[in-house]
Amino acid sequence: MKKIFLVLLVSIIGISVQAQEKKKNKNAKTEFKVEGNCEMCEKRIEAAAFSVKGVKSADWHADHKDIHLIIDENKCSKEDVAKAIAAVGHDTEYAKADDEVYEELHGCCQYGRIE
Repeated sequence: MKKIFLVLLVSIIGISVQAQEKKKNKNAKTEFKVEGNCEMCEKRIEAAAFSVKGVKSADWHADHKDIHLIIDENKCSKEDVAKAIAAVGHDTEYAKADDEVYEELHGCCQYGRIE
């Protein structure tokens, strides 16, 4: 009888811990810095953000050089979005674009990079 009670107790605790770990925000608001200059940059940055599964909203602001996101944390993280944006040539606070990709950007899109 004690073994059955112990097994049942451990099972209940395990299920409740697992359920708590899966509860992530489906509409998490986040923002981070993204380098860029113009409307072409805005379109490229936002398209890269939307290419990540779980991004519900992406709005890049040229004046502040930041992107405001609404993401489903069960499907992606802000770091995932930052990597996608860096892959198209824009440095972020979480990921840096490859030099080759940056060099392929249009002249007006080449922002001042800090080495």
